[in-house]
Amino acid sequence: MYSGLEVRVPFCDHRIVEYAYNMPWDFKALGGREKGIVRRAFTGELPDAIIDRKKSPYPKTFHPAYTRLCADYVRRIFADTDSLASQLFDHAAVEALMEKPESLAEPWYGQLMRTPQIFAYIIQVDRWLRQYKVRLV
Repeated sequence: MYSGLEVRVPFCDHRIVEYAYNMPWDFKALGGREKGIVRRAFTGELPDAIIDRKKSPYPKTFHPAYTRLCADYVRRIFADTDSLASQLFDHAAVEALMEKPESLAEPWYGQLMRTPQIFAYIIQVDRWLRQYKVRLV
């Protein structure tokens, strides 16, 4: 964003963000849908095809190579006897996801966190623990 154009910024006034953040969940998810209040606000202003479409969050990675690369990296973390992250995660559960990435039926967190993002999370935890030389006592 430092050297590019971000077209969403005009709609991201901090007062709107603060207001929306403090809305009750039932209001945000009006009608049981993500962005429910936004969908209701734009009914009649946008075509129904836009209002009713499934949210496609950015960024999202569907490419199987991304999943494979992240899984391979996690395997290296788990094989490293000096990795604290390796000690924090259930190897059998993660390996089961590596074998069948599609087996995670529901997102782990939010709307994005499926199997590849779980692997990426483990990688990030490992890097953070190493960067800050965290030790468990």
